[in-house]
Amino acid sequence: MRARIAFEAARLISESGIRDYALAKRKAAARLGVDADSALPNNVEIEDALREHQRLFHAEEQPRRLRALRETAVEAARFFAAFEPRLVGAVLDGTADEHSAVCLHLFSDDPDAPARLLDEHGIDHESESRRLRIDQGRDADFPVLRFIVGDASIDATVFPYDGLRQAPLDRIDGKPMLRATLAALEKLLGEEIAG
Repeated sequence: MRARIAFEAARLISESGIRDYALAKRKAAARLGVDADSALPNNVEIEDALREHQRLFHAEEQPRRLRALRETAVEAARFFAAFEPRLVGAVLDGTADEHSAVCLHLFSDDPDAPARLLDEHGIDHESESRRLRIDQGRDADFPVLRFIVGDASIDATVFPYDGLRQAPLDRIDGKPMLRATLAALEKLLGEEIAG
């Protein structure tokens, strides 16, 4: 039953754009008539099911979309080069789809500096904040900038400069988030094109 719930949650994530794994689990359990208090799959099981769902049902368009998002990520990282950008999330780990944003971590001791750069270039954006888990005992709020480039959404979280040393914890597995520099992203993209 856990596997069925995980696969249904993966389908909801892929087809509906739900990014909250807990919500996807609850909806999947309800659709399958399973009590939400019973043993639900963990986030790693859902991410594995998402990869399998994409392999089975989106084998052609998902890799193309992923490559396009990674190309956009390179452009965005170059734009934000002064802020030591790092790519994180679905575009980095390969599970991105048409609902995924390019997620960047930017680093500056002036949290308003990235927004000023967008303003200087006439790029419309929205500002909000996001609560992230820093370590097992501590959460913190960080500014987030959201804007559109072509047909891709960019989601840039701004950390103090010393945030380069410690990535926040990933919502999937609770480990420090994987982050890729511009050079690592360019290498990844080059390997995709060569492969």
